[in-house]
Amino acid sequence: MEFEQLAEALKALGETTRLKIVALLTIRDCCVCELVPLFGISQPAISKHLGRLKTTGLVKETRKGQWVFYSLNRERLSELSISLNHLPDLTHELKRLEEQGHLVCSE
Repeated sequence: MEFEQLAEALKALGETTRLKIVALLTIRDCCVCELVPLFGISQPAISKHLGRLKTTGLVKETRKGQWVFYSLNRERLSELSISLNHLPDLTHELKRLEEQGHLVCSE
């Protein structure tokens, strides 16, 4: 592992919004439209954060019909020896979105 790759991954995780996105992705795959109401920022801003995480290899995307779902690249996190065990549990945030009808079924 090169220092530069590790530094870029750590910088990507060093921003609160991106770290919270990663915490949510530990629970389930999400699409941009699900994340917008959680953060109260624009869709392009969420996409930019996801793009940064994708560029560093921390997340990957999968197209399912009209939706693009983002998931953690757990292999990459393992390569970097990054543990997500201490991130806060944000299950309640996803539950709130579900109650509001904002979750997209990935199945």
